[in-house]
Amino acid sequence: MEPLVLIEQRDRVTWLTLNRPDRRNPLGLEMMEALIDALTTLPAESSAVVIAAAGPVFSAGHDLAEVLGGDESELEKIFARCTELMETVSRIPQPVIARVHGVATAAGCQLVAAADLAVAAESARFATPGVKIGLFCSTPMVPISRAIGRKRAMEMLLTGQMIDARTALDWGLVNRVVPDDQLDDAVSELVESIIAFSPAVIALGKRTFHSQMDVDQHQAYEETRAVMVANAQMDDAKEGIGAFLEKRPPTWRGR
Repeated sequence: MEPLVLIEQRDRVTWLTLNRPDRRNPLGLEMMEALIDALTTLPAESSAVVIAAAGPVFSAGHDLAEVLGGDESELEKIFARCTELMETVSRIPQPVIARVHGVATAAGCQLVAAADLAVAAESARFATPGVKIGLFCSTPMVPISRAIGRKRAMEMLLTGQMIDARTALDWGLVNRVVPDDQLDDAVSELVESIIAFSPAVIALGKRTFHSQMDVDQHQAYEETRAVMVANAQMDDAKEGIGAFLEKRPPTWRGR
């Protein structure tokens, strides 16, 4: 049997490809566990992660047959793994970029929202349609509402209607929308612009970003001030500032 997640190392970027195209890449229990395992065992040289999908669809969300057939303990395990997956995306030091084509619905849309960045094909569409089948998209609302705000999130959640890629861009669910045949190039261009910088500083910045999002403004400033003090003492900060003043390219440690 083909692996549920294809893993490919492209220079310093790890590409993880959902690989159940015949079933619209559902985030079933085994798929989520495979993704968690891949994200938590990245090679040392990996500076960024791209999550992509095989076939015509990014992901149609949870495996509904699995959900329908599950008892309480099985359902608890499914949704616990889903939470673990989304939090792992946020927690790992590498930036995670979603490469989105086709449709991303329910937990598939959740995965896009949970990613640090997302690039979508012009034809991509997004929805949280759980309300239509009596299973409200409660866990998807967590990253989606944080990405696009309350009113727009509620519209998606309460109507279950699809939004197109341009609307997703306008609302802040994705960062870029490109013609379908330019999707890979656009993802690679974005990733390359990130991995040119210090991996240690990128990791620090990602961790701090997620930490300060969940506290009030005063506490956010307290936390980020301390991070700036620590960051300024890092070797890569000294190298980067020195290189800027000396008008030369920096040489980051750990390359």
